[in-house]
Amino acid sequence: MRVVLQRVNHAQVTIEGQVVGKIGKGYLLLVGFGPQDTPATLEYLAHKIVNLRVFESEPGKMNLGLKDVGGEILSISQFTLYADVKKGNRPGFSNAAKPAVAEPLYHQFNDLLTAAGIYVETGQFGADMKVELENDGPVTIIYEK
Repeated sequence: MRVVLQRVNHAQVTIEGQVVGKIGKGYLLLVGFGPQDTPATLEYLAHKIVNLRVFESEPGKMNLGLKDVGGEILSISQFTLYADVKKGNRPGFSNAAKPAVAEPLYHQFNDLLTAAGIYVETGQFGADMKVELENDGPVTIIYEK
């Protein structure tokens, strides 16, 4: 599982011109799955993300977590996080989980974040999405498990 986390002031995702997910202060997550991912993988990364402390408690001190600031999550599925570009100029995606495996994992992951007390908005799995955000910092963290 791979997650690119960006701290944002706000973010939204649109599909065919319609806003389907929108948050204020919080995290934009780009989430990809590999065929080896399990519920334990999801639980581990959900815990890490919910408890990450990257919001400022005072200037220059990242000591507050998502719950401390009333933050939200916009979670976007993104299989391209598993792109293989070692050979040639066109990426291969054979390392990404197939949609039949990845989609249930994506929903389970979002459910874990919600169960932890975080407000979660999502895009639509497999859709062509347009994501807009205002990076805060910028602060970007990459998780891989």
